[in-house]
Amino acid sequence: MSSAFPEIYLVRHGETEWSLSGRHTGRSDIPLTANGEAAARKLADRLAGLSFSAVWSSPSERARKTCALAGFGSGAVIKDDLAEWDYGSYEGITTKAILANRPGWQLFRDGCPKGEFAADVGDRADAVISGLRQTAGTILVFSSSHFLRVLAARWLGLPPEDGSRFVLDTASISVLGYEHDLTEPVIRRWNQR
Repeated sequence: MSSAFPEIYLVRHGETEWSLSGRHTGRSDIPLTANGEAAARKLADRLAGLSFSAVWSSPSERARKTCALAGFGSGAVIKDDLAEWDYGSYEGITTKAILANRPGWQLFRDGCPKGEFAADVGDRADAVISGLRQTAGTILVFSSSHFLRVLAARWLGLPPEDGSRFVLDTASISVLGYEHDLTEPVIRRWNQR
């Protein structure tokens, strides 16, 4: 289904050892696994035939490598605001391990000690959205799961905490856009593998 309005293609980076094991990977630069690299290469075919007025990437190695393997690395602009959630004290730790020490903890509700809270990530997402709406044309964005989930919530005008309602697999493609006019932001496709 094509649209007469600009679309924003969101790509979550390929698999890493930490994404595979469920460890929170915010600011650590964990490389893609062999499977992650293969999935990133397959993105080229999945995005073939599309024309992008801009390509943006998170500064993380995993996002930049996914972008490059998909064939978009040479034109990508690194945007610091696209960085994954800063997990602070929870960096590299699984949710299961966090819950053992902090029962009932939820990332989107409780945030991370010495890291970010949903509102912080929401502020960065709002800055990205402002840039997206000022850039004419279809844009391709490479980033990480939790940030992209908050970005989707904010795109719809929902609180950043509502990013908890969206799930993203590695090397997935999602598309943000509009319905009847530029005042009606929608999710056109989500978590396509």
